[in-house]
Amino acid sequence: MQNPAVPELAHTTTRPIHWLATAAALAAVIAGSSFLQPDPANAAQAGSKPSAKSAAAPAPAPDADSVTYPITCGNVKPVVKKKASGDLDGDGRPETVAVVHCAAGSGTPPDGIYVITRATEGKPRVVATLVDPHDRQNVSDFAVRDGAITATLLGYSSTDVPRCCPDQRDDAKWQWKDGTFARSTPAGAHSV
Repeated sequence: MQNPAVPELAHTTTRPIHWLATAAALAAVIAGSSFLQPDPANAAQAGSKPSAKSAAAPAPAPDADSVTYPITCGNVKPVVKKKASGDLDGDGRPETVAVVHCAAGSGTPPDGIYVITRATEGKPRVVATLVDPHDRQNVSDFAVRDGAITATLLGYSSTDVPRCCPDQRDDAKWQWKDGTFARSTPAGAHSV
């Protein structure tokens, strides 16, 4: 066996003290990074000056669970099935749209779609009913995007159709127009 020309170096063999030192250094870096945070970012276009109006944070969207809905449920309470928020009327304040039905032990209760806004005193209130539960429809594929509300409404052609299996489908879209929510059918909509 031939002896190496260079003697064995001490740092090429790892020992438990090396692992302990590495772990301690890593822990120090992680702990230090938790204290050093960047300043919050402010979105602004280049060359624009901040104004007093843009400095105030917008009011949060109304809480869908804190509203009394115009739905009669007897001894049970209404349930918010789905909700989404967005600025629907272009005033810079978000509205909330809620899909609501009566709590039921079994079956599929019909849904209602309600628009909620925050009144001037700050208390949320229902300002529009887009789908009334008396219409006996269920809501699926519900969304609020780009100032529009879209939903797929599932219904029944007659009382003979089992309530588990809707046989009608209607794609609907609502947008704020001339002081009211105007309903239209999105392109490509069809019935089953």
